[in-house]
Amino acid sequence: MTGLILITGGAGFIGSNLVAALAARGEEVVVCDRLGSGDKWRNLAKHLVTGFVEPDQLASFLVARSGSVKAVLHMGAISATTETDADLIVETNIGVSTLLWDWCTAHDVPLIYASSAATYGDGSKGFFDDNDPAALAALRPLNAYGWSKLAFDRFVIDQVRRGRRRPPHWAGLKFFNVYGPNEYHKGEMMSVVAKNHAIAATGGRVRLFKSHRPDYADGGQLRDFVYVRDCVDVVLWLLDHPDVSGIFNVGSGQARSFADLITALYRAVGREPTIDYVDMPDHLRAKYQYFTQGKLDRLRAAGYTAPMTGLEDGVTDYVRHFLSQPDPYR
Repeated sequence: MTGLILITGGAGFIGSNLVAALAARGEEVVVCDRLGSGDKWRNLAKHLVTGFVEPDQLASFLVARSGSVKAVLHMGAISATTETDADLIVETNIGVSTLLWDWCTAHDVPLIYASSAATYGDGSKGFFDDNDPAALAALRPLNAYGWSKLAFDRFVIDQVRRGRRRPPHWAGLKFFNVYGPNEYHKGEMMSVVAKNHAIAATGGRVRLFKSHRPDYADGGQLRDFVYVRDCVDVVLWLLDHPDVSGIFNVGSGQARSFADLITALYRAVGREPTIDYVDMPDHLRAKYQYFTQGKLDRLRAAGYTAPMTGLEDGVTDYVRHFLSQPDPYR
């Protein structure tokens, strides 16, 4: 099928990695995003992009190009878990998502969108990507960002449950803790690997949070760290399998500690780990996740068989091919 692939948030972290992969496949890609005045443009500099759309012009673009878009990859969002402007989050994360769902439904265009593991809150309900409305209703996110992603997931499943029209092929992806190239514009939301590479590479001491729970050691807080390359591979697989729809976890499937992550970073730069543990700020303690681990059963049952990259292999690849290079962009 010929046509354009529209990627919202296409200059962002996961979005720009999708641009790179799709451009390598010879696809025509249109990016909807804001570049700002920093270096975010470098995320796209190595790849052919067919066109750019300002987010404020997205609706007009869809009207003008209604017959030429063959798929929409919706990665754009306010993704900062610390954002407190809930009205802005609703407008951006729910409003735009609903606009794209309705447009893709009306024009029979596939839609793949980014959900988030933040929908699981403190994890007390588990990390099962159960598409049942009751299971989704039981989740309690810890911040407005996670709530907005859950609200759209619930909207989508409710539309399906009611038997209403929907895109011919759709998928929501609950990304866990993603790390990898092109995250450098994210500031405090960058992965711990990107934040600390320069420190580790020069033999400095990395700082990690102490644990404020007796059942976890300092630096022993656990996360499902997933390499961005794996996230891209899942999206490409879904694009190539229009018979697969649903909401799916996308993680490594294995919880690892922050101490493990930093140890892998030091090993990748040829240094011995030196870590200082510092108190977690008070404002984070009540909303801090001590454990995440994506269950990949539904994704595997749908037919995705590629192995996920192990933590040490992913960090080593990231360091050697990107972070240690004069040009670290993909």
